[in-house]
Formats: sequence, structure tokens, C-alpha cells
Amino acid sequence: MRILIVDDEPAMHDSYRRSFAGQRSDSGDALGAMAADLFGDDDGDEGDAPAAAPDFTLVHMLQGLDAVGQVEAALAAGDPFSVAFIDVRMPPGIDGRETAKRIRALDPEINLVIVTGFSDFSPIEISKVAGPPDKIFYIAKPFEVAEIVQTATALASRWAVDRELARARTALAEQIVQLEEQGAELAANESRAIHIATHDSLTDAPNRLAFVRALAERTRSEEMFATAMIDLDRFKLVNDTLGHLAGDALIREICGILGRAAPEGAMVARLGGDEFGILFATPGEDAAVMACDRVIAACSVSLQVFGNSVQAGASAGVVVTQGGQGGDPNDVMRRADLALNDAKRGGRGIVRLFDEGMDEGIRFRRRVESGLSQAIDKGELSLVFQPIVSGAAIEVVGFEALVRWNTREYGPISPATFIPIAEESNLIHELGDWVLTQALDVMKQWPGQYVSVNFSPRQFRRHNFVGHIMESVLRAGIEPARLQIEITETAIFDDAERAADTLYKLRQMGFRIALDDFGTGYSSLYNIRKFALDCLKIDKSFIDGMGRERESAAIVHSIIHLGRALGLGIIAEGVETEVQVQALRLAGASHLQGYFFSRPVTADLAAEMAATRFIGGEDDTDGDLLSSMRTGTQG
Repeated sequence: MRILIVDDEPAMHDSYRRSFAGQRSDSGDALGAMAADLFGDDDGDEGDAPAAAPDFTLVHMLQGLDAVGQVEAALAAGDPFSVAFIDVRMPPGIDGRETAKRIRALDPEINLVIVTGFSDFSPIEISKVAGPPDKIFYIAKPFEVAEIVQTATALASRWAVDRELARARTALAEQIVQLEEQGAELAANESRAIHIATHDSLTDAPNRLAFVRALAERTRSEEMFATAMIDLDRFKLVNDTLGHLAGDALIREICGILGRAAPEGAMVARLGGDEFGILFATPGEDAAVMACDRVIAACSVSLQVFGNSVQAGASAGVVVTQGGQGGDPNDVMRRADLALNDAKRGGRGIVRLFDEGMDEGIRFRRRVESGLSQAIDKGELSLVFQPIVSGAAIEVVGFEALVRWNTREYGPISPATFIPIAEESNLIHELGDWVLTQALDVMKQWPGQYVSVNFSPRQFRRHNFVGHIMESVLRAGIEPARLQIEITETAIFDDAERAADTLYKLRQMGFRIALDDFGTGYSSLYNIRKFALDCLKIDKSFIDGMGRERESAAIVHSIIHLGRALGLGIIAEGVETEVQVQALRLAGASHLQGYFFSRPVTADLAAEMAATRFIGGEDDTDGDLLSSMRTGTQG
């Protein structure tokens, strides 16, 4: 380490040389003791041998200006001084106070030692211009050899430690900046993915997903609102005569007209093809019909499309709903669609308000609800199991339990039909308890796979949900880790704080938590961080669109990378082709599920799959393909 000596007396420089010439004498114990006394020794244990004094290189200057120049040159060469010993009175040049001030201005890290027998300045005056106080020290002349060497050793050691600490702080600051940049990039990617997922690529208007989400929010609010479905009249004729590009141009023009003609604050969405949806607040049915009449009148206009005059027109169906009653958004849209169909049958270019007479489905739903209440006692319910395989080895690691209802009166009824009906009534609790009990009972036949059970929003909000689940697995003699609880974000969105607490308790008890239909609900980085999750399930709609839509492929890749970055598993649902399998495996999906591997099977077949751990055999093409995937010969 380099030490600067500044004194106008040559004899003093000789004293410094003699002092440091003996720095490796037996004074090592004293040096170590002084360093420990001045700056502490947290790292060393009592009785450790003291560290040897460092090697010093002395640079001697007779005047302050020369010393300042040496400090500046040392800094420029990247070889700064650790300590400077400065005499106060050095005629005829600048004095020690001014020398210390200028050196400190050049090098804030250097340790300054003022060495003097008499001074025109007090230590406080010198400290004010050459501080900070913890980097300026004082030694009186004449000094002792040990005093000089011990001071230099202690201060040089601290100087080295301070520089190392500064480098560590700089490296840490750079890492923090990098993490912040990565976080900002991830947030930007999330924002872009959300926009792509919720907006129509042709018009940049909200799409069906965004419309259903907004409709769900309306049903929870207390405000009365109208839902209008709008369909263009004779749109197929435009596509057939002028081509699809002209059709696309017409769609964009109509979308703009709808946005301008819709009531203030309304949401206008393109739901697909030539179908649009409008969502707006209304004081009643008459006002809603009048608003839709104005929209339809605005659409009845002649437009120029690629140099051709096109007479546009539209029909509308509208339903008025009182919010705050937790209605099913899909049911509201279905009613508006029924009214739209009636408008088209009535001659086009008109508005129809929904009434119950249009809905034979309502009567059917009532019959379904009545039958579902007796389905368990009648033995009409059954469970099937769809395997979940690991993305790497194509090994069966679990099964999703799916309920089926085969009625004597209507035959098989789709879960998409009866589950929402059960959810709207308290039947969902009885149905859910039956599914959980049966799934846990069947799982006893498996050697180690887990079972994944879906829980509806109403089940999740059930009083003492955690205790009920724990009691079920204890009664069945099953380890909690073998039960995966599947929920959608809808189930946790209404009361996020309560949901976070519930999921935390379930995870603490060992249950697996999967967020189902990820990307179609209220997905956000905030939710993923807030809730205790094990994995994300990518919705089938995105998997279906991977081969056709660049946006769907981008969303799937974003979800996979996001999950991996957060340490979550990724289950891709609805996998039906080899191309999808290979793309998802390359993207890094940890687990796959879909018809490509197996349709939902009976409990007996599930037990056979669980025992063999793999799907397919040597006597079928799919078996050969799956075997080749396991051995790495595909892709």
C-alpha cells in the first residue's frame, strides 16, 4: 500500500524511512492490538495470531503543492494513496491545512494524519475543510516509531476494507438496477400479453374475453345495466362479392360507428365475425331500447369500401339486468343472443328486447335443477379421470377427476350445463362433497399419483372450507400432498384477502394448489405473487389457437416463462396433436393433459394407467409415438 509523506524538513523524512524500515519487527502484536482497538475485530477469534503488517511504499514530498499533484497523478494511474502524513507548517508554499483540504477534494477516501508540534490552526478548523472526522487523525511531534507504524497499519487496513465494501455496494447496486429493469420488462410483457388476450386484432376493440369479464363485474355491482348483441345484416354478401379484405374494412368502419353512437361510458366489443356487444348502464328497459335504436340507426349508412358503395345495416337484441344478484355472464349473453335471433327473424334492422317467452332454456334449466337434486340418490352420477403427464418423461403423475351425469329422462347432460346450475343453487356443495369423497376413494388404488379436483367459487367461499377439506383427506387416509385443489381466479377475486389466507393455510397443510384456466380470468402478476400456488393451468383455448394464431402462441410462451421464473409448474390443458406436444415441451411446459394422451377414463382404467405409469403400448401407433418421446427419439 502507498503512503504519502508531506513535510518540509528532510530530517523528518529520514525518521519516517527508519520507522517503516522496521515494520516487520516483533511489533506485530502491538499493531494488531491497535487495529482491533481502533476498528474492532469481529471476524477473529480470541487467541488467533495477529495479521502481519502490510508492505508500505513511501512517497516523499517537501511541499504541499507537490503532494497535491502526486495525489492527482496517483488517482489518474489507478494507484491511489491509502494514508497521507502531513506537516502543518511548511513555508514558503501552502500550509498543511490547505494541503489537506485540496487532497481531500481530490480523494474523498484517503486517510489524512496531521503531524505537527505547533499549529496556527486547531484540529476542529482543519477537520472542517479536510473532514469527514472519521478520515482525519492527529499525531504530535516528536512522534514514536511504533505510533507512526501502528497508525499507518490500522488506517491502511481500514482503507482496504472500505474500498472492498464500496466495490460490493457498487456490484449490489448494479444487480438491483438489473432486477428493476427485468421487473419493468416483465411488467411490460405482461401488459402487452394482457392487451393481446383481451383485444381484437382487427379493430383493437375489446374482445369476447374482455366483454365477459366486464359483464361479470356488472353483475356484481348494484347498478341496472343493458347487454346488447349486434349482428351486421347481409355481411356474408359483402365477403362473397367483394372479398374478405373488404369485409374486414367494413368491420372496422362499423366498429368505429358503434363506438361513436353507443351511450356515454358504454363498452363496445367485437365478439367475433360480424358480431358486436355493447354494455352500458340504463335506468330501465325503455331507455335501453331507445339507446339501441339510435345505435342501429347509425349503422344504417352507405359506406365506401375499396371504392365500392356498401349499404350497411345491423340488428340488435338487448336484455336489461339488475346488478348485485351474481348472475351468470354467459346466461346474460345467451338471453341477449335469443333477442338478437328474434330481431333477425323479424325482418332485420330492428331491436328486440328479451322476454322470458323467448327462452325455452329457462324451463329446461329448472327441470335440470330438479333432477340434479336427486341424481346422487338415483346413482346417476359418476367420475372419470383424465391423466396428467410430465412434460419430460411423458409419465402419468396425476389425474383430474371429472364428474358425469347420465339422466334417465334426457340421457347424458354436459357438465357445462349442470355445473353452472348447481353453482347458482346450494346443490354445488352436495355435488362437490360427493366428487371429493369418490375421488379420494378411487385414488387409494394408485401407487402414488395425485388427484386434481375442481372447486367452484361458491365451494371455495364455504364456511370452514379448509377444515372441511382436511377432514375429508383424514377420513380417507390420504396424504394432503396427493390432493390438488383446482380453482379459477373468479373464485378468489371477490375477496382477495380472505382467499389469500385460505390458500396459505391449505399450502401449509400440504395440499397442492393449481390456478385453472389461467389467462382467461383476472390474471396478473399481483395475483400470482399474492396467492400461494403450485402451478398454473393454461386454458385449452390458447392451446387450440397455437397453430393458427401468433397471439395465442405468444401468450402460451409468456405464461410458461412467467411460471418458470416464479418457480411454478405449468400444466397445458387440451393437448390434442403431436405438434402441440412438441411445441409445449420445447417451450418448457412441465405437465401436459389432453386427448392426445387419453380421454377421461373410468376408475378401473385409471388404476391400470397409474400402475404402469405410462400411456400406450407396443401394439398401437400412439403407444409407439409416446414411447419414442420418452426415450428422446422425437423432437
